Amino acid sequence: MSVCKIVVTGGPCGGKTTALSRIQRELSHLGYTVLIVPETATALISGGVAPWTCGTNEDYQKCQMLLQLQKERVFEQAAATMDRDKILIVCDRGELDNKVYMDEAEFARVLDYLGTSEAELRDSYDAVFHLVTAAKGAEEFYSLENNEARYETVEQAAAMDDGFIAAWTGHPHLRIIDNSSDFENKMRRLIREITYFLGELGPYEIERKFLVRYPSVEWLESLPNCQKVHIVQHYLRSNADEEIRIRCRRSGETSLYYLTEKRVVGTRNTMRTQRRLTEGEYAMLLTQSDPKRREIRKTRYCLTYENQYFEIDIFPCWDDQAIVEIELSSEDTPVRIPHELEVIREVTGDPRYRNASIASLPRGATH
Repeated sequence: MSVCKIVVTGGPCGGKTTALSRIQRELSHLGYTVLIVPETATALISGGVAPWTCGTNEDYQKCQMLLQLQKERVFEQAAATMDRDKILIVCDRGELDNKVYMDEAEFARVLDYLGTSEAELRDSYDAVFHLVTAAKGAEEFYSLENNEARYETVEQAAAMDDGFIAAWTGHPHLRIIDNSSDFENKMRRLIREITYFLGELGPYEIERKFLVRYPSVEWLESLPNCQKVHIVQHYLRSNADEEIRIRCRRSGETSLYYLTEKRVVGTRNTMRTQRRLTEGEYAMLLTQSDPKRREIRKTRYCLTYENQYFEIDIFPCWDDQAIVEIELSSEDTPVRIPHELEVIREVTGDPRYRNASIASLPRGATH
């Protein structure tokens, strides 16, 4: 049995209601049992429990986030009892959406109340799909009429959309669906992103990679839409046509572990499967590390920019350059790299700049 939990989020009037219906229909046709975790805030506010009826906004957020956690656990528990091959749990908003409604001190206290961390909540979902509000690029369709809990102006909705994207930045699989097409095609793009992620259209990634001058760390860390992650990566023994790696991904005090198997198809397409590991499984797999490849350590900055999601990898062995990578759903999608990142050249398909090649360099070598 395969159970996957994803989040569908976005700014006000982004199309979530229609999207959830489409996901249920389209993924059911692909053999999935689709379970929808309803949005918690709308139900609470409609029932009279709101930031303006509770003692404080913090009191309300504690109630909402606790209920949301419990609902997701109930759905996961129910999924574990179902005799189905493929189960998709779809959360109508996730825990980190609530961060937008609190200041840093409030959010820290709520996390302490829940006994968890920001990274732990963020990475408890397998993938996050953000639908950009109609207030950004489709203003004529922005409306308050289809949700009685919605109250935001166009300007407020656009700012909140930016906040939601910033809150989820740092997740290993964040996809942003903008308003560059009409609404029907926006929904089709969402379904395509989900089915690609699930491997139903072939577990392909279209990756583009760029060599850039060493970036300003101060600039990156000043951005609200940028998150720092520390990665330790080991390659396991494998056949010549495949690549198997394990990765420890640390954010703050939280560490998560992954096993990834990859096979390159052409210059930009990659077949990839990935699953979460326990700390014990990770430790056991370390014993199968390829002795011909060294450990990879890097600092990754996850950056959202103009609705695209970039990963900027800084290696301790380089002091003059870094790697910028982006995954795309289409080969003809233009890449919009921030001007602050000085591109030296594109290195997509250049084997010298693959992590596996860097791991094969003699110790002390930098290029």
